[in-house]
Amino acid sequence: MSKRFINGSDFAAMALLGADYLQRNAEHVNALNVFPVPDGDTGTNMNLTMSSGVRELRSKPSNSIGKTTEVLSKGLLMGARGNSGVILSQLFRGFSRSLAGLEEAGTVQLAAALQYGVDLAYKAVVKPVEGTILTVAKEAAKHAVQYARRTNDVAELMHEVHQKAYEALQRTPDLLPVLKQVGVVDSGGQGLVFIYEGFMRSLAEADGADGQLDAYSMASEAAPPEAVAVPTTPIPVRRLDQVSAQSRLSTEEIEFLYDMEFFINRKLKGQAGAFFDEPAYKRALSKDGDSILVITEDDIIKVHVHSRKPGDVLNFSLPYGELTDIHILNMREQHRDLIEHEQSGGGTPDYSAAELLAGEGVQGVPPGQVFETAPFGIIAVALGDGIADIFLENEVDTVLSGGQTMNPSTEDFVKAIEALSAEHIYILPNNGNIILAAEQAAELSERSVTVIPTRTIPQGLAAVLAFKEEETAERNSVWMKNAAEQVVSGQVTKAVRDTTIEGVDIREGDYIGIKEKTIVVSKAALQEACQGLVASMLDAGGDLLTILSGEEADAAETASLCEWIGEQYPDLELEVQKGGQPLYPYVFALE
Repeated sequence: MSKRFINGSDFAAMALLGADYLQRNAEHVNALNVFPVPDGDTGTNMNLTMSSGVRELRSKPSNSIGKTTEVLSKGLLMGARGNSGVILSQLFRGFSRSLAGLEEAGTVQLAAALQYGVDLAYKAVVKPVEGTILTVAKEAAKHAVQYARRTNDVAELMHEVHQKAYEALQRTPDLLPVLKQVGVVDSGGQGLVFIYEGFMRSLAEADGADGQLDAYSMASEAAPPEAVAVPTTPIPVRRLDQVSAQSRLSTEEIEFLYDMEFFINRKLKGQAGAFFDEPAYKRALSKDGDSILVITEDDIIKVHVHSRKPGDVLNFSLPYGELTDIHILNMREQHRDLIEHEQSGGGTPDYSAAELLAGEGVQGVPPGQVFETAPFGIIAVALGDGIADIFLENEVDTVLSGGQTMNPSTEDFVKAIEALSAEHIYILPNNGNIILAAEQAAELSERSVTVIPTRTIPQGLAAVLAFKEEETAERNSVWMKNAAEQVVSGQVTKAVRDTTIEGVDIREGDYIGIKEKTIVVSKAALQEACQGLVASMLDAGGDLLTILSGEEADAAETASLCEWIGEQYPDLELEVQKGGQPLYPYVFALE
């Protein structure tokens, strides 16, 4: 029996099964990453992004396909991690916009929505590369638009979309030579095919035709592996010195001392509040407050503010609806507790992202900067205590954790931006897989934000050192970008599989040296890999080499490496710092 239209409930079921297929195969997608490095996490990033979307779907069910796709889109947008996750969120952002206002959709509308999603995703990527998830989505959408003219059966259309996506996936090695060289298909495209397979099977099950699809299930040759659990523990995104910056200031300097968070429910018990003029409301909050965040979604308004007069805030909020989940914390009291804790020798407590940025239940550091607005603020991404400390010691205000399976989401960046009291904010992603999420957060934020597209930790450190507090935002942007481009970056890690890339034969367990984006050496011994990498980095000369030792680095190994560098390059200035990064025993920066 054919199905001519699907509504919101139908699409929610499709999304849930699509997310399930992706989750169960996330490790398979991870394994397709071209570089044989241990932190290849396309599958994990797509899984976390999709999981964020379906969590929203479960909390806000609707029979309207327009509303359902909008809810999914918002969840994906805020949960997007890594390039693959951001592109996925853009595909469904366009899909949602195309279906806005519809109660149900047929084949023509669904095909048009797929195409609109592709158009939006291509616009979001500065330099689209064919042979990736973009190509798979594009070919599937193009075929859908053509095929929708020949059928009014939604299940049949989705079967065609999945089949065309699979065929496009198999051609990705022909479009991207490095895929053919390694012998894999594109990882992001494979993730999308798994999602589309879930969509297809959901519609088939609804029609009672699931058994007929076994011959057409081409997403994976092997049975899906065990489900990949989604981490539920908060990702630590901000580190503070053992003697915190807050402890160097007096408690009395906290001007707006009440940290407030609450929701305004516009239609609780069917009673609509007064017309909500968001700009006017924010102006009212700013009269006696700062760190203002107002998020409006459907009939719910979330409010965060640091205020001198909490009673006034609640009073002028009441006309707009019923106030719920009210949290008010005295930040001077928190500050006194922090100082007492540090003076007693307890150091600075570690806080999760939720605690630091939302301020719920924190006994110590107030969320964000609560003092006079600074002209500039800097957010950097790093992994490793030593690297985080280096950033914090050099003008960086907030360090977001970014490493294996821990790429910050768009929402992490948005919260970090809102938590900073600065007129202009710079973001240093320090990883090519994080740049899109940072740029998406900058676009969503109402603050003045510049993303410096740093792709490595050394580039980020160079950008920070080029920053000048007394200069304009525009000049700092130019200098920071230029400084990042002048650094040659290198890193050493263990290969996770056998492969051959650009003439370098790699065996699983070997140490591989990566110069910028290129694997230049593979050796069984760590010392030999480091020497080969350093020699390659110094081919064009250089004056200063900085070594960041990881958590697995051995002191004797480091000393031996430094001795070799001193003998081979006696005129080279050498600096060694403890980075503490996992997976990469050594990270190198050459200037």
